[in-house]
Amino acid sequence: MSMHDDPPSVLLTDWYQLSMLDAYYRLGMQQTAVFEFFVRRLPERRSFLVAAGLEQVLDYLATVRFTPEQIAWLQSTGRLSADTLQRLASFRFTGRVFAVPEGTVFFASEPILRVEAPLPEAQLVESRIVSLLHYQTLVASKAARCRLAAPKAELIDFGMRRAHGAEAAVLASRASYIAGMDATATVEASFRYGIPMSGTMAHSFVQAHEFEADAFENFARCHPDNVVLLIDTYDVLRGAERVVELSHRLHSEGLRIHGVRIDSGDLAQSACAVRAVLDRGKCRDIRIYASGGLDEYAIDAMVAAKAPIDGFCLGTRLVVSEDAPSLDCAYKLQQYAGRPVRKLSQWKETWPGPRQIFRQYDQSGYLGMDVLGCEDEAIDGEPLLHEVMMNGRRLCASAPLAEARAYCAEQLARLPLAYRTLEHVLQAPMKVSQLQHRLAQEVAQIPH
Repeated sequence: MSMHDDPPSVLLTDWYQLSMLDAYYRLGMQQTAVFEFFVRRLPERRSFLVAAGLEQVLDYLATVRFTPEQIAWLQSTGRLSADTLQRLASFRFTGRVFAVPEGTVFFASEPILRVEAPLPEAQLVESRIVSLLHYQTLVASKAARCRLAAPKAELIDFGMRRAHGAEAAVLASRASYIAGMDATATVEASFRYGIPMSGTMAHSFVQAHEFEADAFENFARCHPDNVVLLIDTYDVLRGAERVVELSHRLHSEGLRIHGVRIDSGDLAQSACAVRAVLDRGKCRDIRIYASGGLDEYAIDAMVAAKAPIDGFCLGTRLVVSEDAPSLDCAYKLQQYAGRPVRKLSQWKETWPGPRQIFRQYDQSGYLGMDVLGCEDEAIDGEPLLHEVMMNGRRLCASAPLAEARAYCAEQLARLPLAYRTLEHVLQAPMKVSQLQHRLAQEVAQIPH
């Protein structure tokens, strides 16, 4: 099952987008502009990023409208011209969009989305585009690292309650699923995007019972299809022993306990002890899940220690990307009315003109080099940016989320080994073409 998001309010933007829109209309500046979204620099602990959020961007661009109520409110502010207010009633996005597929691995300075549209249109949509691409790319990149840390483990998103808002909670589930998470505990994300839904039980359920054993049995009988019991409310080993006792009783009735979850303490040590209890009790098929403040570093340490943990449940540190909670990303003008432009601000310089990423692979099939060039250059490699919208309309229907997930897995598998570790790699496999360098020099020398 897959559903589109409800159209967000067009007023979910920065005021200066509307003030510039007004100025462009007044000045007659409505020729085609080219804007690109890219990340200037990677966070210190990232060697690559994973693109996500394109689907929501396209939905937004296809449906962006001003309602009569919104126009009336804007009129009441007295900040926009009468001509602009009249134009807003029929405002539509009519441009073209080029983008890399969701799940694409990319590096600093590489554009993952390009908008070509009349300047007022391309300007107005900036804030919402940045918001959607920034957050999902941030979470997808974090989730990809978790998947690389535990290639064979089950990974579940538990982050809804700590996400920064309802939209963030749902989009985090979506982005992390693309990047390799197996399931989500967020019901809305499962309903909206068809992501497998998973969950266990709460400590409060155990505490609400007088006896822990009764809590385990009652929960198992209420939800017999996928029984995962939380065993660390009181004493984790005693909890495991009670699970063994219950498992044998339920087995005679055809009921099976799928797993146990440990949510506190030294997870690796507890998992070893619990595994021993389960194995002695002839419950070797019961899986062990760990949760509680996990990220890729904690997972990597437990995998390296060969802790007998079958699945990891990730919450806060995933959905807020705790070690790298933001990206230095931008949506910048590259060309207007056929004239390439370049920002020369210190530490925020840009490359001019519409660009393309040409991905080259080595003889073993691993990513060898990305060449960042002008869009019309003839460069060896696979062009990553593809046209996905023309005249404000999508060129193809939404692909199943599973396709983006499979594509991302392929992208991660084709990364060189050094980039698949959690260590930061200083040098990205990316270079800028000579033509792009020449164009940048020419534009920089034009008097302003």
